[in-house]
Amino acid sequence: MLDLTAGATDQQPVFDVLGRSSARRERELGLGDGLRLVQWHNHGGRMDYRRPGHHTLSVYLQGGHATHLVETPRETGRPGCHCVLPAEHESRWNVAGPLRFVHLYLSDGAWADRVVRLLDAEPRAITLEQRIFGEDAVLAAWAQDVAARDWQAPDERLRIDALSQAALDHLVLQAARPRQRERAERAERAAAGGLSGAARRRVLACVDAHLDGGELSLPRLAAEAHLSEFHFARMFRASMGCSVHDWVAARRLERARTLLRDTRLPLADIAAACGYAGASHLSQRFKAGVGVTPGGYRGALGAR
Repeated sequence: MLDLTAGATDQQPVFDVLGRSSARRERELGLGDGLRLVQWHNHGGRMDYRRPGHHTLSVYLQGGHATHLVETPRETGRPGCHCVLPAEHESRWNVAGPLRFVHLYLSDGAWADRVVRLLDAEPRAITLEQRIFGEDAVLAAWAQDVAARDWQAPDERLRIDALSQAALDHLVLQAARPRQRERAERAERAAAGGLSGAARRRVLACVDAHLDGGELSLPRLAAEAHLSEFHFARMFRASMGCSVHDWVAARRLERARTLLRDTRLPLADIAAACGYAGASHLSQRFKAGVGVTPGGYRGALGAR
């Protein structure tokens, strides 16, 4: 998880500032690569951010129509807009709620690492610029998608991780110069050939070994293939014909079918072995994928 307390003592992490205010943290999720995703709800108040020491991507889910920087009261937020708050920025806010928003926190080192891996560029040459109340359909869709998911469900965390990694790749490409973007796009097209046989075998073995909810994240799987997350996700789809998340979901479902067929384990134990949050979560996913409940599936096998 991203350490928001590291660095100079005069830094004030955004998370800490909000935590001392009237804002309420609704849920939180540590993601791969040192990312931290938090959903907040705020009824109003004054927020002063001073050199937080980490980057923040903020997207409004609800409200914000009367929220503004102290210096520019006529420029207000709205659902779907986003703010980018770099590590060294300073801003003063008047917040009028109710306001619901998601924050994605990213360390300066993680940003630099992403620039190197995605653009093969000098990190100091690609800076993250402050942006207030920006419009970006990709970022708005990302926020709505992650907000609609169950952050506690192991099988959803990989999708949330992948979505958030893609949102940050989008920010990096926006900050890049046109020639750098073109080079990254050429590399993406080159990925159309897919994973090598050895890399594919390592990745698929890693998936099967961690279906029980263990360490299964996009960075972990990309490391198995010795690729950046950006290139890995695209090469995996080219090789397997589906996204990483969809592959993992299918493997979880197949393991559940096998355990229902070959064992008499309780549903709660099968759910745990397959990375589902519990028996009800297993039932929901199983019925959506197979068309019957786990009990109905097991009963039909016994009737043969």
